[in-house]
Amino acid sequence: MPRKALNRGMRLSLMIVTLFITSANVIADAQEAPTIFGDLTIGPQFSPDPLTVRGMSGGSISGNQVAGRTETATGPCTGFVDETPDHTLVLTSKFDYLKLQVQSPEDTTMIVKGPGGSWCNDDFNGKNAGIVGEWLAGTYQIWVGSYDEGKYLPYTLQITEVK
Repeated sequence: MPRKALNRGMRLSLMIVTLFITSANVIADAQEAPTIFGDLTIGPQFSPDPLTVRGMSGGSISGNQVAGRTETATGPCTGFVDETPDHTLVLTSKFDYLKLQVQSPEDTTMIVKGPGGSWCNDDFNGKNAGIVGEWLAGTYQIWVGSYDEGKYLPYTLQITEVK
């Protein structure tokens, strides 16, 4: 086989191997990345802890309109959200302690509606929203909002039993 053809064949083989490895890494990364706008069903001592889901905060509907009030025991119902919730969280039994916390590069708000009413928060940890406490079994709708109307921000929502 001429040397030029051999080099071309080796380069082609190297390209195929590189493409295969790159594709495998992309698939592995995708499997490890948190779900976007995911819904969760959990019970006590869930694993992994913390659980994470991702999304984009914001919308055009005021938080107090979705929550049905301007203030709750966990904080003000501020910011702007979409009409539909970003996540649904089903708790299969009561939790004595559960924390939901948003992590975002900018100011976020949160509204949770479920058994017993609605809860809101703004600035739980810096400019990130969060709600912590005792939770009854049932289905919870979660909205993650942006403080400014029409501003959409990437976020990660962490759910943990660890105090």
